[in-house]
Amino acid sequence: MTDTTAPAPAPASHTVVDFWFDPSCPWAWMTSRWVDEVARHRDLDVTFHVMSLAVLNEENDVSDEYKANFARMLRYTRLVTAAGELHGQQIVKPLYDALGTRIHHEGEKDGDVVIAGAVAEVGLPADFARYADTDEYDEQMRASHFDGIGRVGQDVGTPVIAVDGVAFFGPVISPAPKGEEALRLWDGVVAVASYPGFFEIKRTRTVGPIFD
Repeated sequence: MTDTTAPAPAPASHTVVDFWFDPSCPWAWMTSRWVDEVARHRDLDVTFHVMSLAVLNEENDVSDEYKANFARMLRYTRLVTAAGELHGQQIVKPLYDALGTRIHHEGEKDGDVVIAGAVAEVGLPADFARYADTDEYDEQMRASHFDGIGRVGQDVGTPVIAVDGVAFFGPVISPAPKGEEALRLWDGVVAVASYPGFFEIKRTRTVGPIFD
């Protein structure tokens, strides 16, 4: 008898994945941990790119409380963008991991502490933190943002994922699945996203971000 609970066989070919994130978004962080888990078992070539919730919502009618977070959000996206521009793509994911661990797992609220710790962790000089407070690379940051969001439309958020060129928002998950469960979810998400007429599947969130 066939085991219908087993995940689909792993694809034989190399899979190109692009992942757009805002470091401050807990849902993007959760999804990135899931993609990391899948990449341990599948031949994925994942490239991480910055997008910005502050840029996404700068013309939207959002609450004053949410707007108050824009400056902090921009500091993180500016820092990662500068690192990528000056030190190459290979530093983007390690810096995202270092920022996200402090922001989401450790719950650090002080942006200066988050940035200083993350910069030190990835081996950048302490004064590199200044790039969090300059718009020097905003053109590149915005270009990266609009590259990602342009693939899925303005009425979504972070993360945006493209798998072999097929882009979608999300998935929004909590907690990030592990092992076979992570692979089954990956195969299902990629399958539905690959259908040209598929646009949306959604239900109300019943839990917040659950960090392992």
